[in-house]
Amino acid sequence: MKYSLLCVPGLFLLSSFFYGNAEELGEKVTLTADSTNIPAGDSVTLTCDVKESAKLKYEWFRQTSSEEKSIITHESGRVISVSKGGNYTCKAEGKNVTITESDSVTIQETVRNSITVKLQHSWSQIFTGETITLRCEIQGGEGKVWKYEWTAPNTNSPPTSSEYRISRVSVSHSGDYRCRGSSDYLLTGWSDAFRLTVSSSKPRATLTAHSSVIPAGGSVTLSCSVEGSAGWKYNWFRRDSVSSKAQLMRGNNANRVISVSQGGLYHCRGGRGDPVYYTEDSAPVTIQKQGQS
Repeated sequence: MKYSLLCVPGLFLLSSFFYGNAEELGEKVTLTADSTNIPAGDSVTLTCDVKESAKLKYEWFRQTSSEEKSIITHESGRVISVSKGGNYTCKAEGKNVTITESDSVTIQETVRNSITVKLQHSWSQIFTGETITLRCEIQGGEGKVWKYEWTAPNTNSPPTSSEYRISRVSVSHSGDYRCRGSSDYLLTGWSDAFRLTVSSSKPRATLTAHSSVIPAGGSVTLSCSVEGSAGWKYNWFRRDSVSSKAQLMRGNNANRVISVSQGGLYHCRGGRGDPVYYTEDSAPVTIQKQGQS
């Protein structure tokens, strides 16, 4: 028995029509956000875009580092407002339509935590060559793992930790420092600026004596100071004569005043920080015992 194939005009066209529509509606949905940062107490708008959007129902999903991906059950429109940070996706469904899920969009939520930049030590003046540490402090941020962002002069790679350590600071480091923190999908605002001023000169210690002559059986008081700054500890030196070598009497002494009962040439210097930064030595002061030349 022989069979013949009958080609019916219009059947191929009908088949092409159906398959053509199915392919067109199989496109990927696109998710856009009017902003990726939610201002404190506010919201942002997300839009799920599909070329053929008529009679489609939308599903929205949110996921965080601590929460599994979950559907936002109360939303079914193509445009929604969200007030929480997270990774968001959407997809669309319709009759005889299959549309793949969108790529995710990351939204960060700005929190109202107070944030400040502080110098590790309350030093009113910073000198070239010192090592300093700035700290970013977030009030009420306990219990969260924060990543930090800094804006600072003279750097292309600021740290991502809460401490900003500068070794051998220079005048070029002078300027405004700001920081902010992020944790999961939370984001703080920027701190107020902390202005750092670095002096180009190296300070010199000043040694004063209340008397240059030690009375018989007595002593004199010496005072060491560094003008215009704080946080110093003092090293005290003595030598017998101009030609002799100075010997360290006391080192790293927080007390800036000492009493001496021995004649000689005295000088001092200040030191602070880690590693220790030293001032220039003071000018020497000659102390004599009564009755000695």
